[in-house]
Amino acid sequence: MKTLQYTILLVLLAGVTSCDKNRIDETKNPDVETFIELLKSSRYDSLSLPAFTYRDIAALLQYRNEDQVITNFPHNPVSSYWQSECQLGIYVLWTIESIRAASINSEFLIMGFPSQNPILARRDANELSLVFDDESHAIAADAYYDWWESHKNKDFDNFKNIDPLAKTDYRWH
Repeated sequence: MKTLQYTILLVLLAGVTSCDKNRIDETKNPDVETFIELLKSSRYDSLSLPAFTYRDIAALLQYRNEDQVITNFPHNPVSSYWQSECQLGIYVLWTIESIRAASINSEFLIMGFPSQNPILARRDANELSLVFDDESHAIAADAYYDWWESHKNKDFDNFKNIDPLAKTDYRWH
């Protein structure tokens, strides 16, 4: 009888260990859809962004207008501002910016993050002017979409230096 109990216990422990390993593997380098689902369900537990490339931008752009608030996402550890929540669409745009920033070796790229936070700021404000409204989100989403649609059939090296927000009043904080 004890042998049966030990066998059942070992099977259960193996199952739990396997589930935990699958969860770790799932967040290690997910595809775009998995990344989005993990963010939406507050299960993305990596401290960094996935290793996406320009090939993932089209899939990421599908989520650019999402207004669901997420609360568990990678943060830039050098920022003194703690952001407890973010709209998913803004976070997706920031993720796209990380792809672009990495490809051009941006001076602002720190530990894979394209700026201090996934927050838009007014470009020409005398003081730091963060914006969190739906209108700025929509303008940024359109700017990234237009940037991609205007250039997607070109070699990424030919347009990666173009800042999608350049013609807007916004920049990344």
